Amino acid sequence: MADVKSDRRYTKDHEWAKADGKSVEIGISAYAVEQLGDITLVNLDVKVGDAIKKGAAFGTIESVKTLSDLYSPVSGRVTKLNRDLDDKPELVNTDCYAAWMITIEADEASPLGDLLAADAYEALIKSLDH
Repeated sequence: MADVKSDRRYTKDHEWAKADGKSVEIGISAYAVEQLGDITLVNLDVKVGDAIKKGAAFGTIESVKTLSDLYSPVSGRVTKLNRDLDDKPELVNTDCYAAWMITIEADEASPLGDLLAADAYEALIKSLDH
């Protein structure tokens, strides 16, 4: 079973979001990494200062198996990009929870309210594996 951290929320598309007030760090879950295999490229299509809507693609992630879109779990303004992933996309394979991709200053005071808690996300991935 993939590692699911209880200090963040998850989307059905397998992104994770960790909030510190209205600042939300976003990456992909261990389950997503397991499904993708070796990550070869992380392409972030947004810039610092860009506005982004919940559900909009902010980039792509490429692996030896496939190319997948990355979706924002919150609406807000991009405040940081993890540029380490430009040269070292394999950091996502090493520790997907440390290898965040973007940080967004959320429009809402409680931006993660409708995302899946760790136990609900574990139930989701369990259902996908059967």
